[in-house]
Amino acid sequence: MDWDWSFVAEILPTLLAGVVVTIEATLLGSALAMMAGLVFAVLTRSRNTAVRRTVGFFLDFVRGTPLLVQLYFLFYILPDLGITLSPLVAGTIGLGLHYATYTAVVYRAGIDNVPKGQWEAAKACNLTMAQTWRHIIIPQAIPPMIPALANYFIAMFKETPLLSAITVLELMSQARSVANFNYRYLEPMTLVGVFFLAISIPSVVLLRWLERRFGRIG
Repeated sequence: MDWDWSFVAEILPTLLAGVVVTIEATLLGSALAMMAGLVFAVLTRSRNTAVRRTVGFFLDFVRGTPLLVQLYFLFYILPDLGITLSPLVAGTIGLGLHYATYTAVVYRAGIDNVPKGQWEAAKACNLTMAQTWRHIIIPQAIPPMIPALANYFIAMFKETPLLSAITVLELMSQARSVANFNYRYLEPMTLVGVFFLAISIPSVVLLRWLERRFGRIG
């Protein structure tokens, strides 16, 4: 099968629309993963045993089950319980919560690396626990975590094709649709690879810079 540039020009707008949805899902999912992961990390350090164990069980459960199963649950099972989510919302929540369980581990490692003397100093200054977290612990813990968090951002971007299983019209879904409709797979699937590379390679370069700038968590 020969490469058809006219076919490429015809399907390009559809694929670009899929790229936009892919980037949107990645950015929203990453924001959720970063915020929820920090909350989970803090809760795993709670003095309340019930809270610690409940959060720990949730993290282990989510990490131990496939993302695809979680997406199916959010989109196809929750409506039976009276909770209906749009495909993009379900996909964003699925990606965000799934990767939040991994970013929580990163956050906890960063928090554990903060010297114990910092906690003692905060206590000596009569800071509340909230003030200690906000002004002392998190500002010191975050920088070494940035490369690892960025790595999960790239991994999430590569997982977005799974969203096609819940009818999200992301890049892979759009490519498969035009390929099946026209019975031509060379151009759509090649362009999918090109788009992913075009976004992934600059992201990897940025990740390498972040690693040099902030270093890895030891």
